Amino acid sequence: MSSSISEVTRVVLVTGAAGGLGAAVARRLAEPGTALVLCDLDPAGLETVAGSLDGTPVRTQVLDVGDAAQVDAAVATAVEEFGGLHVMVNNAGVIAPNARLHNLTAADWDLQLRVNLMGVVHGTTAAIRVMRKAGGGSIINTASVAGLTAWAYAAPYCATKAAVVHLTKVAAVEYAKERIRVNCVCPGTFESGMSAKIPREAMAAMEAKHPLGFGTPEDLAGAFAYLAGDESRWTTGAAIVVDGGYAAP
Repeated sequence: MSSSISEVTRVVLVTGAAGGLGAAVARRLAEPGTALVLCDLDPAGLETVAGSLDGTPVRTQVLDVGDAAQVDAAVATAVEEFGGLHVMVNNAGVIAPNARLHNLTAADWDLQLRVNLMGVVHGTTAAIRVMRKAGGGSIINTASVAGLTAWAYAAPYCATKAAVVHLTKVAAVEYAKERIRVNCVCPGTFESGMSAKIPREAMAAMEAKHPLGFGTPEDLAGAFAYLAGDESRWTTGAAIVVDGGYAAP
């Protein structure tokens, strides 16, 4: 952690920051002049990620993205601690039990909707309130190639990620005139805490469908860096697929 807060020119908030992808994105965006607000339900994981970002101003906050008030408070922390919010990365997500539709419970659906969809809604709206006053910003949502293709036994995950893709496009259109860019990244499958819950034989079958094999969180972080930076200043409403070729056939 650095004390050079006066040198901050970009403030980034990342949800789901204690997971593999969130941590990789945080490390990739930890450039000179950037301050990070890292949020997750896992306080120990947050401290581990923050401790790996030597020289970068960092604040951590335990956060349930399904609670709009908590998301508003996290954005307020970014503004109060570092003076604004330039990039919002809505990355927190969960995956339901691997089951066919008729074996899924309402609770399975409720959790997916609360985190995967409403978590992005809350993060997007909280960021927009700040970015409208500041004259713009970049919102990046973590969707999935599952939101563009059909995965058997994963209906709630596919449905919520498809909703994130379309929500991204709607928000991009609504706020373009206010210089708020809204995009999403659609990762293929990679080993993660969420994938650890999937049977190994199912993971092996999934990997075989990726022409380049499974990727790593670091393979995805560059897409987030592009959308967070000035190089993507004319990019909004995009769903950038980074999937090892899964969706190509």
